[in-house]
Amino acid sequence: MNKIWLVIKREYLTRVRNKTFLLSTFLFPIVIVAFIIGSTFLAINSRNKVKIAVVNDPGYLQKNLKNDSSSVIFEYPTDVNSTNYESKGYVGILKVNADTATEKYVIESKKSLSMETMGYVERQVKKAIEYNMLQEKNIERNVLDSISTASEKAAQITNKLETGKEANNKLPYIIGFGCGIIIYITMFIFGAMVMRGVMEEKTSRIAEVIISSVKPFQLMMGKILGIAAVGLTQMLLWIVFIMILVNIIPLFVSSETLEQFQQMQQAQQQLPGGSNNSAAIEMLKATDTFKSEINWLLIIPCFLFYFMGGYLFYASLFASVGSVVNEDPQEAQSLMLPIMMPIVFGFIILTTSIENPDSPTAFWGSMIPFTSPIVMMGRVAKGVPEVVPWWQLLLSMALLIIGFIFTTWLAGKIYRTGILLYGKKPSWKEMLKWVRRS
Repeated sequence: MNKIWLVIKREYLTRVRNKTFLLSTFLFPIVIVAFIIGSTFLAINSRNKVKIAVVNDPGYLQKNLKNDSSSVIFEYPTDVNSTNYESKGYVGILKVNADTATEKYVIESKKSLSMETMGYVERQVKKAIEYNMLQEKNIERNVLDSISTASEKAAQITNKLETGKEANNKLPYIIGFGCGIIIYITMFIFGAMVMRGVMEEKTSRIAEVIISSVKPFQLMMGKILGIAAVGLTQMLLWIVFIMILVNIIPLFVSSETLEQFQQMQQAQQQLPGGSNNSAAIEMLKATDTFKSEINWLLIIPCFLFYFMGGYLFYASLFASVGSVVNEDPQEAQSLMLPIMMPIVFGFIILTTSIENPDSPTAFWGSMIPFTSPIVMMGRVAKGVPEVVPWWQLLLSMALLIIGFIFTTWLAGKIYRTGILLYGKKPSWKEMLKWVRRS
């Protein structure tokens, strides 16, 4: 045990003192937050105001069309036509053809308008027609507006859970997907780090010197646990830095900016395939996010457990691959493929299990150790025990621990032979033969 501790200490201190570790630890949270804020401001500031001239107005468009968008403005000039609208500063003209049943409303423009603009114009014209029809029945506009406002307030629906808590349908999606993708990425990064470390020691023949005083299994475990400690340190620092940053953001982002961005999101969500950058909104509303009903005392420990469990499960397999690879990187790529595929498959299951956490696919994906580190976080964020019963969470954790013990035993058998094997490219079939050796 003392020898494993020495290897852990060496691996940890060597990597923590590295400049790359320090830069990535401090810069990563800043880059993530800056990317979200930057993309939000670019999305807002890059939108140009579109002026559309309405001609041949039958009389009800000017009366009922609203200019309640920050990007589309309707105007009703009398001296604008198809030949001079550009010189007057309009991107297009909305013409009403009263003589035809089809193509009654036409927008003429030099360039094709965006889906967002066309969708907004279509919705506003539809509302204007509805208002006009109702007004023909002697229902005034102010009465319609008051009814519409009252109905919107009356129709507000709150999702209450059996426990009495109010469900937050958006935040669990963001948290589950965010935690899942972080685990997905870090398993690749730190798993590959373990494999490269083993490959470097093998190709430089340092391993031959080390295993003269340390057993191969002790060397492998020390390397895996040492890099795990590095990853855990980095993740904890990232969590702390991101929490600090997102709580500082509201001090620099005005409420008007948030409202403008929300208006843009509402317009996009009503279009087919419209984007939904709700992650940016929730990041900008960080104060409300961390005061919500999300059970952070459960989410954070589960995240750390599945982060560590997933890493340890796969790191041993990456170490076994690194022990049999020589200097040819193509060998590593071919042997890594069977290990990487379950990770990718787990991320695919995550994208569906977040929306349907009770589905059989989500259940089995959160139980099988190959995919559970990624998939279970998407389910846990929805609520425990509301969505994920305690027995499922504990069973998933137990299976992941058993899976780690099994893969460590399996990798130890392969590592013992592969670390001293040179000049030969073994296959998975041959590596499994090494496992059966006593």
